[in-house]
Amino acid sequence: MISLIAAIGKNNELGKGNDLVFKLPADMKYFRDITRGHTVIMGRKTFESIGKALPARKNIVITRDKTYLRDSLPAQTGVDVVHSLEEALAKTNKKDEAFIIGGAEIYKQAMNFADKLYITHVGAEDKNADVFFPEIIPIVWNEISHLEHKKDSENPFNYTFSIYEKFI
Repeated sequence: MISLIAAIGKNNELGKGNDLVFKLPADMKYFRDITRGHTVIMGRKTFESIGKALPARKNIVITRDKTYLRDSLPAQTGVDVVHSLEEALAKTNKKDEAFIIGGAEIYKQAMNFADKLYITHVGAEDKNADVFFPEIIPIVWNEISHLEHKKDSENPFNYTFSIYEKFI
């Protein structure tokens, strides 16, 4: 099963300057809990913004650069480098859930392959965002779970954890 996981603003904002526009500790914990023990697939820029392989996960990085990490691979144990989304998906265990974790171009490519979306809807806008999540089209995606949270001392915005499944 292929799933996408992201935190997005009211206008599908994801990030700016290769960083997230919304940082909510509750969302980071949710991300860790949901993806732990699974495969995570990401683009090169997302991998570089994280700075290392995510622990307790199989990490697959997509890049067009055929020499990417070749010299530093021993330092990046747990990272498979591939050169297309299709190649990344071929490396996943079809019986297990694999997560697309960014960036925007990888999300856009993966929407057609995805079975499920884990979306944190942040109750805010960021007019400076420069990357966006693809539109979640209601006739394609059915929201199966919806859990609202109010802002608090650690999380500066209201947010909702939603899970969508693709209509078949």
